[in-house]
Amino acid sequence: MALKQGAEELAVSISMSAPMPDDRSFHVLEAVPNRLEASPQRPRRRWSAEAKSRLIEATLKPGANVSAIARQAGMAPAQLFGWRRKAIKNGAVTPQRDADRLGFVEVTQAASSTVEICLGDVVIRAGADVGQDHLARIIRAVRQA
Repeated sequence: MALKQGAEELAVSISMSAPMPDDRSFHVLEAVPNRLEASPQRPRRRWSAEAKSRLIEATLKPGANVSAIARQAGMAPAQLFGWRRKAIKNGAVTPQRDADRLGFVEVTQAASSTVEICLGDVVIRAGADVGQDHLARIIRAVRQA
């Protein structure tokens, strides 16, 4: 006989207790759950504090791919993201800022009608007549070069 309990399926072996006198119309059954071979029991993996901190530190480096780090360690990415989120929330670690990451800057109107945009070694000068879409294409082209 098989029963469903939560997400796992259990096999139940039924044995009768001692025989009942003839004047009784029922028997007491004893059910003992056994795991089916189709659903093997996996022990929970225990991670040491050093292993957790090493994995979390690896995820905090600029440009790190948390999912790839988790897969290399043989764990679910969601678990590593959870450890990382918890460590940051508790103040145990602080994420490093990616220096190459773009941020927002306030643009004020200049007296001239030309705008200069510096991207690394490249300076882009655009007049007031250049459209926003065209300027965005130019910036993308410069970044890809």
